[in-house]
Amino acid sequence: MQKINKRQIGADKEAFVCEWLEAHGYIILERNFRCRSGEIDIVAREGGYLVFIEVKYRSRGASGLPEEAVDVRKQRVISRVALYYLRRFGYGETTPVRFDVAAVLGEKDLSVTLYQNAFDFCG
Repeated sequence: MQKINKRQIGADKEAFVCEWLEAHGYIILERNFRCRSGEIDIVAREGGYLVFIEVKYRSRGASGLPEEAVDVRKQRVISRVALYYLRRFGYGETTPVRFDVAAVLGEKDLSVTLYQNAFDFCG
């Protein structure tokens, strides 16, 4: 029996989402940006926005929808990492920022639902 590598599955789904985002006009700047506070799956540009994107995957909806996993605790972590990213790379306070969630569902035929502006900054 082959062991399921969740980290590899996550990386595969993030790569799939990056391709999907690029096909929809996003410019990918970073993948898996990490700092002490946590990680952001994807940092991108779309229109005039700097977008921080959390990717969530479920093979089926039995254990809940992927987007439901981005709870308030996760939103706080993403917000802290985003703030660090903005400071680290010299973005000013007037930089338009958005938090999106990319929900991936399915096993073979994957579907992506993108929730733009899924949540506000949680300070």
